[in-house]
Amino acid sequence: MDKDFFEQVYQVVRLIPKGKVTSYGAIAAYLSAKRSSRVVGYAMNAAHTVKPRIPAHRVVNRVGLLTGKHHFETPFAMQAALEKEGIKVEDDQIVNFDKHFWDPSVNLKL
Repeated sequence: MDKDFFEQVYQVVRLIPKGKVTSYGAIAAYLSAKRSSRVVGYAMNAAHTVKPRIPAHRVVNRVGLLTGKHHFETPFAMQAALEKEGIKVEDDQIVNFDKHFWDPSVNLKL
C-alpha cells in the first residue's frame, strides 16, 4: 500500500470534528482518488497503531453502516466511541446519518 496515500487519509480523518462522521468514498473523492474508497478502508484498518491517534471510528460506509467495527478492540468499541460523541447507532447504522455527515470536499479546501 502507498504510505503517502495512507498519511493523506490520516490527515483528513484527524480533521473530522467530534460528533461528525464521513465515508470512505468521501475521503477518496476529496483526495482526487474517487475509485480508492477501499484503500481508504485499508488505511483505517492500519490506523490503530498510528501516532498521533487517528479517530477511525468516525469513518463509515456511504450509508452510515459501521462496516469497520470488526477492526476495533471489541465488536462494540466503534459504536461506543461514536455514542460518546453524541451519535446514536442502531443495528450497526448511524441514526440520522445525513445530520452527522461531514464532507471533506465541502468543509476543507485543498
